[in-house]
Amino acid sequence: MKSPSRPFPVGTSLLRSNHCSESWRRGLVLPFLKWRNLLARKQNARLDKQNDLGWKLFGKLPLRENAQKDSKKIQKEYEDKAGRPSKPPSPKQNVRKNLDFEPLSTTALILEDRPANLPAKPADEAQKHRQQYEEMVVQAKKRELKEAQRRKRQLEERCRLEESIGNAALTWNNEILPNWETMWCSRKVRDLWWQGIPPSVRGKVWSLAIGNELNITHELFDICLARAKERWRSLSTGGSELENEDASFPAADREASLELIKLDISRTFPNLCIFQQGGPYHDMLHSILGAYTCYRPDVGYVQGMSFIAAVLILNLDTEDAFIAFSNLLNKPCQMAFFRVDHGLMLTYFAAFEVFFEENLPKLFAHFKKNNLTPDIYLIDWIFTLYSKSLPLDLACRIWDVFCRDGEEFLFRTALGVLKLFEDILTKMDFIHMAQLLTRLPDHLPAEEFFACIATIQMQSRNKKWAQVLAALQKDSRETEKGSPPPRH
Repeated sequence: MKSPSRPFPVGTSLLRSNHCSESWRRGLVLPFLKWRNLLARKQNARLDKQNDLGWKLFGKLPLRENAQKDSKKIQKEYEDKAGRPSKPPSPKQNVRKNLDFEPLSTTALILEDRPANLPAKPADEAQKHRQQYEEMVVQAKKRELKEAQRRKRQLEERCRLEESIGNAALTWNNEILPNWETMWCSRKVRDLWWQGIPPSVRGKVWSLAIGNELNITHELFDICLARAKERWRSLSTGGSELENEDASFPAADREASLELIKLDISRTFPNLCIFQQGGPYHDMLHSILGAYTCYRPDVGYVQGMSFIAAVLILNLDTEDAFIAFSNLLNKPCQMAFFRVDHGLMLTYFAAFEVFFEENLPKLFAHFKKNNLTPDIYLIDWIFTLYSKSLPLDLACRIWDVFCRDGEEFLFRTALGVLKLFEDILTKMDFIHMAQLLTRLPDHLPAEEFFACIATIQMQSRNKKWAQVLAALQKDSRETEKGSPPPRH
């Protein structure tokens, strides 16, 4: 018996059932997917809008637009909203473009409205913000203009200084140096000296002013340097030959000429980095100090000499620097200090106090009240001729007039320092006064400082510095002999 016929085979009915179930699932899933995609697009659009607002809050546009809002456009939009038409820039503004204030992202906070999802600004708050922005612009322009004027004044001052130095150098080279013997003490030259010697001729003028009373030659420098090198080699091999070679050169001098010199060179103008080991002037400074120690073994090397030699090296050749160095240290004041002649040093301090009381009586009394004696601050100034205590350019100007006026100017400069800081010092105690005077500020106004020095009168009871010093030296000698000094 045949089975009844079927419209479709079994496999076909299975496929049809699968097709129906797939259609049924597709009818359910597709609408869900469309709804989800639509929701995602809406969310992305909302996020993009929020991002736009966020960027707008900081005066920028979204990165996807590939366009960044110009600050000048923001300025124009603000002026349009404020009801003020933007004016074309004037010729002055074109010249001074760097003075035009361009609002940055922080100022754009004021220029833009709040995002749509935040409540709008009240009218008074918006007005307040506009006023604050205008004040910010005005203040920024004032600051920029003030800074530009300051830079312009500095440039003009520098140009005037360079022109003055150039003219002075011509005068020194063409008029003064060729006729040194007849012109160096003239009023015109003394005035130029006070204004500062041009760096290009400073070394030559110093050499002529210091002189060469010791008649030192370049050959003598070579001999002393060779002797110093021989002693350095002997010391490096153990020092046995050195002890047997010359009994007239004490061990203390040998130590000073070698170990202390090396130590001091590393501490000489450390900020310049030219005198330290490996620097371009290290060997030159080492040679001059070693040669001098062999030239004057009775003096040896004393701390502070390296600063004097270094200043001379910056302005003279090695041999000429040695000649000037040796003659400079042979002056009475320098010899008294570097040989540590306590009696003569006290005499110099006493002479200084005479003029201190004469010129600055109020400060002198304050120092006496606090027991601040001159040796506390003067020793370092005199030992290094102010090259360690003052800025180098200012110290060179002190050296200029010192070469003209001699030791008197060293003590006059000290009184100028006290005059410059008089108002501050009178309010200090012992500790703070000593700290200030032993470590002067790194930056001192040169013209104001020299104006203070100019007010110092080196005359007391119709006696000049040399007369006062001679009288005190006479009193000191009579005191040593046992007789009471006469009253002056």
